[in-house]
Amino acid sequence: MKKDLQEITRRARSEALIRKIPFLACLNDAESDVIRGLIVERQFLKNQAILHEEDTSNYLYFIFTGKVKVTQVSADGRERILAVHKKGDFFGEMAILDGKTAPATVTAIEDTKIGLVSRDVFHRLLLDHNKVLREIIVLLCGRLREAWSMTKVMRFADAEHRIRAVLQYMAEQFGVQEAGGIRIDLKLTHSDMGSFAALTRETATRMLRRLEKAGEIEITGQKHILLKPAFYENTGPPG
Repeated sequence: MKKDLQEITRRARSEALIRKIPFLACLNDAESDVIRGLIVERQFLKNQAILHEEDTSNYLYFIFTGKVKVTQVSADGRERILAVHKKGDFFGEMAILDGKTAPATVTAIEDTKIGLVSRDVFHRLLLDHNKVLREIIVLLCGRLREAWSMTKVMRFADAEHRIRAVLQYMAEQFGVQEAGGIRIDLKLTHSDMGSFAALTRETATRMLRRLEKAGEIEITGQKHILLKPAFYENTGPPG
């Protein structure tokens, strides 16, 4: 009975995921059933590496629960956060398409459950589907725009503009509208902010305190950041 309930839960989770991801949502019921039955689930603990830079990825990864960060290590050994993915997101699409090594390391930033589709299944069942191919092209364009958004951060010479750009980007990705402003629904340490903005933790702390003192942001006890209306008066509207 317990195993039956677990299987029902697993299938429901897989079905919800397929409906949410554009290049899977375009499949018909029969095709969705086949893919759903081939998704393998794995659990990763907080801070556990899921995919290492320079690994050859044999899977496409879907996030059932939790969040992950995508990072690269610079020549001087400093970690740079490139992106954060949440429930319903996916990663590994570039490596599974061209068979080359992963361009970054992916690590769980909280306990995370991942669904995996093998490279063989992906190529055999999905790449011959015209609708899937069109949606994958749209996906890759979106990933490129996301990369451009983060590249804009690096164009700013001063630390404050970099922190503002990162906060705005995170609000666009994880923002929740509240009465007092937009709350970034992601626990961000000062070290995380520094990694995003290519700044030291100390510099990120100084910039965040300056914005907090100016009444533009509020940092909660849960390490969430609330962007107040004053923040957008000086930074510009979201999106």
